[in-house]
Amino acid sequence: MRLRSSLAASAGAVVLLLATAGSASAANGQFRYTYLTSDGYEAVGFLNDPDSATCINLQGPGSEPGSAAYAPKNRTDAVATVFLEADCTGDAYFTLRPGGGASDRLLVRSVVFS
Repeated sequence: MRLRSSLAASAGAVVLLLATAGSASAANGQFRYTYLTSDGYEAVGFLNDPDSATCINLQGPGSEPGSAAYAPKNRTDAVATVFLEADCTGDAYFTLRPGGGASDRLLVRSVVFS
């Protein structure tokens, strides 16, 4: 009986640990960016509760493949590092604090949250 109770308690602790770890792997909030559609119209893209420590390539629906977004706004609770190049590569990057943003002059193609 004691063994069964111990096993049940251990299993419950593991489930609780996994559930807690999963919720901590995302930045809470919204990341916004502006892009031009293939028709030349300005549009806003956004990421809700983006994954942390995962590179995200920014691509607006209907935008030209490989085109850069601009004017990023970090409305998450995590630091966002934006890159000029796709796949979070290259030497051109900028860090946005939680609640921070940048002007239309900052071009971005990818972002990672930490």
